[in-house]
Amino acid sequence: MKILIAPDSFKGCMTAKEACEAIEKGLKNIDADAQIVKVPMADGGEGTVQALVDALNGKIITKKVTGPLNKPVTAFYGLIEQKRLAVIEMSAASGIQFVNHDTADPLHATTYGTGELILDALQRGAEKFIIGLGGSATNDGGAGMAQALGVRFLDENNQELPVGGIALEKLVRIDQTQMSPLLDKATFSIACDVSCPLTGKNGASIVFGPQKGANETEVKLLDSALAHYADIVAPELKNTFGAGAAGGLGFAMMAFLNAVPNPGADLVIDAVGLNEKSSDCDLAITGEGSIDFQTAFGKTPMAVTECVKKNSPNCTIVGLCGHLGKNVDVLYEKGFDALFPIVSGPQSLEEAMKNGELNLTRTAENVLRLIKRTKFSI
Repeated sequence: MKILIAPDSFKGCMTAKEACEAIEKGLKNIDADAQIVKVPMADGGEGTVQALVDALNGKIITKKVTGPLNKPVTAFYGLIEQKRLAVIEMSAASGIQFVNHDTADPLHATTYGTGELILDALQRGAEKFIIGLGGSATNDGGAGMAQALGVRFLDENNQELPVGGIALEKLVRIDQTQMSPLLDKATFSIACDVSCPLTGKNGASIVFGPQKGANETEVKLLDSALAHYADIVAPELKNTFGAGAAGGLGFAMMAFLNAVPNPGADLVIDAVGLNEKSSDCDLAITGEGSIDFQTAFGKTPMAVTECVKKNSPNCTIVGLCGHLGKNVDVLYEKGFDALFPIVSGPQSLEEAMKNGELNLTRTAENVLRLIKRTKFSI
């Protein structure tokens, strides 16, 4: 029996790798001879770096960079040297966790640190990049990222603009002659699930600016500044899918680095070779902390299910989760055969987190016990 184990992390409880190991332990209790393929998964958001590092035997690189408030912070990214692949979550350098209600400064917050991570990875030999967009504290249109890579944003006096989105209202021209030559060989894919354009009523500033501390006046100023910036840099990209992601970082990635936006789970599937690994499977187990009707909208368990069904049409697919939410019938229609919450009974969140691995092991064991002892055995 070939069994694929491909969960996302159980947020706050287990990494995707730890979830794989807990599930494997339960399965081995029932069938020690099963051929088990473990593939830690993610969907481009938090946990993607760790999942790909674990799946592809990479390493975590930590580095002091410029945080969103233009002060030093410690950030990280994943480097898979044999593939010349770097995996970066922009939030690691420019995320909302670095600000609070009192310090949030959306007018001046910068993505410069994200650019510093990219530059460091380039200097270590990376030529392929997966950049996760989300969880940003910034609204600078990705200009800070570009500045870190050598792009100069100049005003009417040919002086370089300071960092921050509001400064872009004074932009007159850009100079890309000092961009790192290492970028010439590099390719970039951006993982985002935000389809908003850069500007306008559905754009980065108006939709997400208030979440980053911008008041009504500041939102209007930022939207105007980003519109002016886009008109100079690449007006044709303003309304592109994902341009407004991460405060407009998506726009800059496309404009300066020719990045291609993709659903995050699809990028991870390609990176870890899940299509090949899911062929000829008898049973596939996926999951994450919570599964509900929203899972159908491209989250990891759904992406795994679609991949498995394509490569092993007769495979039984089971989803395991800490919390099984509402309206999950749609998931059965889309390929899942069964969904199980792993929590054994009423308990506090603290208890559920503490016992997460044990509960996951026990549930996986029971899943395989049932499958092997029923007349519908695979």
